[in-house]
Amino acid sequence: MHLVPKLAAPEHAVAHAQLVVQRVFAAPPARVFAAWADADRRQRWFVRGEDWLLAEQTHDFRVGGRERGRYCRGTGEPVYVAETCYLDIVADRRVVLSSVLSRDNLRVFAALLTVELQAEPGGTRLRLTEQGAFLDRQDSSAAREQGWQVLLDALGRELARG
Repeated sequence: MHLVPKLAAPEHAVAHAQLVVQRVFAAPPARVFAAWADADRRQRWFVRGEDWLLAEQTHDFRVGGRERGRYCRGTGEPVYVAETCYLDIVADRRVVLSSVLSRDNLRVFAALLTVELQAEPGGTRLRLTEQGAFLDRQDSSAAREQGWQVLLDALGRELARG
């Protein structure tokens, strides 16, 4: 009998989590959807954060379309790259996408994201569900939820612009 030596386990780890964030906006579903679909509107609330420098952003909002953004807070800070593929889009109702986030060329997160829009009296209920794989302990569900809260605050300000 020949014994095969056991290989050391890799030091790479993956943690899985799902988060759900809901908001009600005082705007009809068509306006909320347009804030995701229109490149200029999306730039204002999603891309141009107050403390982020934008290095690169593409926007191809269609099923099979891809988006890529490269961001950095300043000189000497980590460079983040977000890559997205739109998997399903139903106008004024739903957006489903996959995304990968890297920091300094190291993949730290991969996800399936679903954004659902439902008309309510006086507005729209947005339900965002993110199912994520956190790679090598480089990101966390709490950090992702905090990031989405900040982005949805920015979306609310964009919608209030009229």
